Amino acid sequence: MKRLAVVLVALLLMPLAHAAPYQIQHLEPLNWWVGMKSPRLELMVHGENIAELSPRIHYPGVKLVGVRHTDSKNYLFIDLIIARDTKAGAFDIDFRRGANTVVTARYRLDERRTNSAQRKGFDAGDAVYLITPDRFANGDPGNDVQPGMPDKTDRNDPIARHGGDIKGMLAHLDYIKDMGFTMIWPTPLLENNQDKYSYHGYSLTDYYRIDPRFGTNEDFRQYVAAANKLGIGVIDDVVVNHIGTGHWWMKDLPASDWLNYQTGFVPTNNQHSTVQDIHAAPEERQRFLDGWFVESMPDMNQRNPLVARYLIQNTLWWIEYANLSGIREDTYSYADKTFLAEWCKAVLDEYPNLNIVGEEMNDHPHVVAYWQKGVKNRDGYASGLPSLMDFPVVDLMPSVLNAREESGAGFIQLYEMIANDFVYADPMQLMVFPDNHDRSRIYSLLHENLDLFKTSLLFTATTRGIPQVYYGTEILTKSPIERNDGVLRADMPGGWDGDSVNAFNGQGLSKEQREAQSYVKKLFNWRKTNGAVKSGKLLHYIPQDGCYVYFRYDGKHTVMVVLNKNQKDTMLDLTRFKPMLKNAAHGRNVMTDEAVDLRVPMPLKAMTSVAVEW
Repeated sequence: MKRLAVVLVALLLMPLAHAAPYQIQHLEPLNWWVGMKSPRLELMVHGENIAELSPRIHYPGVKLVGVRHTDSKNYLFIDLIIARDTKAGAFDIDFRRGANTVVTARYRLDERRTNSAQRKGFDAGDAVYLITPDRFANGDPGNDVQPGMPDKTDRNDPIARHGGDIKGMLAHLDYIKDMGFTMIWPTPLLENNQDKYSYHGYSLTDYYRIDPRFGTNEDFRQYVAAANKLGIGVIDDVVVNHIGTGHWWMKDLPASDWLNYQTGFVPTNNQHSTVQDIHAAPEERQRFLDGWFVESMPDMNQRNPLVARYLIQNTLWWIEYANLSGIREDTYSYADKTFLAEWCKAVLDEYPNLNIVGEEMNDHPHVVAYWQKGVKNRDGYASGLPSLMDFPVVDLMPSVLNAREESGAGFIQLYEMIANDFVYADPMQLMVFPDNHDRSRIYSLLHENLDLFKTSLLFTATTRGIPQVYYGTEILTKSPIERNDGVLRADMPGGWDGDSVNAFNGQGLSKEQREAQSYVKKLFNWRKTNGAVKSGKLLHYIPQDGCYVYFRYDGKHTVMVVLNKNQKDTMLDLTRFKPMLKNAAHGRNVMTDEAVDLRVPMPLKAMTSVAVEW
């Protein structure tokens, strides 16, 4: 009888003992919106033994259509359909064991902003200012050190965190506007809780949380709103190829195939051409796509439909939550290409006027063009990606500008590279830049030649495509010639209390720095006013006598650009350009405001490039 009593007590206690582990640790996306074009929503639920439970939802317009399980007992995925007429509000998701609800989660559906789906993205009418937030400005030193985050602030260490944050970026929005830029692209702001080298933002450890050393999710949303009030959009830097080893998934992976090479580090071969190469060995193509960037960046398996849906929804969530004006997608070609097409389609179905620029860091136009929307590829692949970063032109420019003008060298190389534009569906959608966070600083690459620097910036502002300038470039920030990321991503002078030099108010800048900054400011503010360089056609002439001449025109305005590397003052005979000059008698030098007589040879000062409009 005593033994029977013990057994009965044990049976009575079993549900209570079993119920204790049911705690929801993660429920993502954090919320959603009514009125999205796609009615589908998939919730990822993470918690100990959560897969043993059955979810139940009772909310008008929300239908639970399926529950997916993986080989992990700690995850389940809930498929919902949200009807178009569903009202915003909150509801409970009950997780039941048998007839009993053992844990409940509250979920919220919000109203979308007016005309959210029709938001306009960035295009060639914009000029983009790229920021590495940790290196731009420290607006709140109090958030520099966070509990549980080992990578501390040390401005003397090029690869440590330096303390820049969202409040620092917010404090200098007026500066960016005054410089003539209409879009801001911050490198990733999401949590990077890594032991070291976390400042750059590309080792994500939480897809739904701004790194607290930068601020909060709400801080970011308010930053975007403040930028929008000044007529500036914000482009989000999205990473779908990899995560950081500090991601919370790594302690409890959602599935045995959530990552590529999940059992251990296998490096990518970085051979971009394997994607298009009709002769490539399949295992080498797989190694490019599935290999990890570095040992601290596990590679995501987007062929798993749960991974794919998670990443797609995360991109949509940040666009809607923060009111973004565009997406820059990191390491574009390294992800599964079928997924990339699905990701692009999902984003552009919801936001048809948005723009997405992909990073294909390759010097061959045909490799870059493969990924652009509208290109007819031999294998029939269509990624749907509108815009790409123009590394073929960008990486060529320093050697073009440094070279002596002779047969096969100098401006003729740039001319021939631009002539490759026929491989693109829309070269106006290419993003062109003098340097960025992955390239040595242009001023250093040009051996600190201010005239060549100006030529580089003039080209960036007036060639086809979308111009982008990296923070600090306008004040001649230097770096080693050989790429050194921690050094080239230098602190913006004046972004920290006590800085003796201040780029934002000009204090302590050298004469050359002030001249460069003034040049960039006038150039990009002018660009905002000229429709020919924002959306007009491009026509170029074969370089001659140390000059490369091209025209931008739109039927209303014409701009003549003369890139000039002559070491002495010279005269440019305009006779060969008469078909483009037509009956124009005079133009205006964009940078000096001087009148230019177009009926006679144009005087050119040594090493001075010019743009003339009429």
